[in-house]
Amino acid sequence: MPMLNSFRALLVSLTFALAAAGAPVFAQDGGELTEEARQRYAKELKAASGLVKDKQYAQAMASLDALLAQRPREPQARFLKGVVEADEGKREAAMATFRALIEDYPELPEPYNNLAVLHAQKGEYESARLALETAVRTAPDWAVAHENLGDIYARLAAAEYDRARKLDRDNKSAPAKLAAVRELLTPGDAAKPKP
Repeated sequence: MPMLNSFRALLVSLTFALAAAGAPVFAQDGGELTEEARQRYAKELKAASGLVKDKQYAQAMASLDALLAQRPREPQARFLKGVVEADEGKREAAMATFRALIEDYPELPEPYNNLAVLHAQKGEYESARLALETAVRTAPDWAVAHENLGDIYARLAAAEYDRARKLDRDNKSAPAKLAAVRELLTPGDAAKPKP
């Protein structure tokens, strides 16, 4: 089974999807930023995104912290922070970041998807399924979330076929189905879902 999409693909997706959608950028005081301030913020965010892509995490996090100090509710910088945390192996911190982002912006599918990736990496396929089903409901035309959900369904199916095989040793169809699903699943895919 193909692994779930990488955080990098989603990183670009969310950063530019939010910018393209004209997501308002707010100042610390809650007022909307001027066009000049908005452009400066976008430039700084793009630079931070480049640092993340180049795996310069310390510099990226410093840039993101500076952006978040000015505008703590901005979804793009918060999302990138979660990506950095995940890439640095700070899974619990990344999960908390994505959960907080979901709480503030439940209409964004990307944080659900990345949260699902982190759940899948921990073998928590039911939690991953729930997050991905929400991502699909918020963005029904987003192929990445659909593919990831299919991967999770395959993992769940494999577990059930294996359970059926163990419960009924005379069952001939469960082992055949398990073999077919396992053929789709390549080693390591469960730990690397697609964000």
